[in-house]
Amino acid sequence: MIGTEELDPRYRRGAGVVLFNHDAKVWVGQRIDNPGPAWQMPQGGLDPKEDPYAAALRELEEETGVPASLTDTLGGTEGWLQYDFPDELRKQLWRGSYIGQQQKWYGLRFNGQDSDINIETKDPEFSAWQWVELEETIDLIVEFKRDLYQQIVEAFLPMRDKLRQD
Repeated sequence: MIGTEELDPRYRRGAGVVLFNHDAKVWVGQRIDNPGPAWQMPQGGLDPKEDPYAAALRELEEETGVPASLTDTLGGTEGWLQYDFPDELRKQLWRGSYIGQQQKWYGLRFNGQDSDINIETKDPEFSAWQWVELEETIDLIVEFKRDLYQQIVEAFLPMRDKLRQD
């Protein structure tokens, strides 16, 4: 984890959502563009001058159809989490402009029903979705993001545990 004073222009800025359901499980979607184990939580890049929290809510709705009105904010990472792209991807993504991503992550409680989730969005990113234990996300994500997801799990385990006590 790094602080805002350490933002590196070689990294693309992004935001992500750890969406907890009423059982304190988290939402993951199977990426359309990767046939392997590529389940991930909603996340994406920041538009120019966009606030990370606003970007997280926008990405959630764009990717899952879930509007902010069906969620409660539980908190987020204090600093930025980062990961590097593998060399073979680095050249393909954003014309090689970035070596990886730096992201802020936010925990949200989903107050809707499963029927409120719609991955058949304008520009679909997922072919399927499911609720899983937070720790399971590490094994479901592409390998080069596993260290990032380990940090996410560590950051959001206390939040998950508190939800289970409530």
